[in-house]
Amino acid sequence: MIDGIPVEIRGEESILETARRVDIDIPTLCDDFRLRPIGGCRLCMVKIAGIGQPVVSCAQKLTPGAEITTNDSDLIRWRRGILRLVLSENPQGECPKCQEEELCELHSLARQLDVDGGYDGFEISGANPDDPNPFILRDYTQCIHCYRCTRICGELEQASAISPAGRGYQTRISVAFNGGLLVSTCTFCGQCVQTCPTGALLNRKMIPTDSEHRKVRTICPYCGTGCGINLHVAENQVLGASPDWENPVNQGSLCVKGQFGLDFIHSPDRLTMPLIRRKNDQLEEATWEEAYKLVARRFKQISSEAGPDAFAFWSSSRSTTESNYLMQKFARAVIGTNNIDNCART
Repeated sequence: MIDGIPVEIRGEESILETARRVDIDIPTLCDDFRLRPIGGCRLCMVKIAGIGQPVVSCAQKLTPGAEITTNDSDLIRWRRGILRLVLSENPQGECPKCQEEELCELHSLARQLDVDGGYDGFEISGANPDDPNPFILRDYTQCIHCYRCTRICGELEQASAISPAGRGYQTRISVAFNGGLLVSTCTFCGQCVQTCPTGALLNRKMIPTDSEHRKVRTICPYCGTGCGINLHVAENQVLGASPDWENPVNQGSLCVKGQFGLDFIHSPDRLTMPLIRRKNDQLEEATWEEAYKLVARRFKQISSEAGPDAFAFWSSSRSTTESNYLMQKFARAVIGTNNIDNCART
């Protein structure tokens, strides 16, 4: 039972996972549902009837007959104290992530618990490394040492490009030999940016704007996997992309192209009209009717001279099922060849 609500125990679910499943909010900063719990931030503390001390709900399994309290005056007071300690080691006020996108997890939680700042006299930890990579901006003065970034890099992505280094106030997130991400094992998947609950890691390519922007759910236009992404759009301009956490295909994961490779959308080099190579051997704009007639004429010519197996058709998993059906139908029934394949097999 959680907060007086009877709940079903499912396998090895933790108290935190069960609470989320029944829409009971328990605050946390070090938790990512894709990672093993470490109980680092202690914000998810709950009380269990019969146990004298609170426990961290992310690492505690729910047992039959347990009576859990997730929110009372003691827990709120403890959480505010912890959050004030966290804010003491970081610059005050909203971070760049709050200003560019929406309130980060840290400052959103501070507002929720009515914590307006940290304690005085604390040393600002972390550093802002000189890293010339084109994708990720690192400012570890905003770091709260939740280690979600290093854990997502090691546990989920299996890259281990970043790891904790140093001790005490000198603890920092570091690349091997204090190098940059470009010379590390980093694949620039962007998952460290997405899991970071503060402004310590930012998408360098997310163009800042004063205009209000919205998220548009769509599918990544690159390979045939079908990862879900959110396009951040303002004034009909795509500012950048972030993962669609509700998409079951990727569950928040993206590759470097899906995360950072959408500059082509507004490229002036994109074709907007068909191009036909005229007699002077120069590509010139043409109408769609001219292009279709040219393609049909050349198809007939090639088929009559070399036979239907001179053609090979390449389909795409990014297209709809109906589009792929029409492609194979065209290849087999119209052209007369079985030379058709799909990009998902490469």
